[in-house]
Amino acid sequence: VSLDYIFARTNKPQGVTYEFKPKAAPEREEMRRFIEMCFDPQSPMNEKLKETLFRMMEGEQ
Repeated sequence: VSLDYIFARTNKPQGVTYEFKPKAAPEREEMRRFIEMCFDPQSPMNEKLKETLFRMMEGEQ
């Protein structure tokens, strides 16, 4: 039971679902550009390594 329900802010026991979608911070965009610069586009593992780094970077939020 949610506190929203206990304090009568809603009639649903699960409460209100809030969805937080932060805007990309400028430093994150700079980091993304830096990662793009670091990899050789001709490398076969280029895309997988970049995606791994991007996922790791997103996990820091």
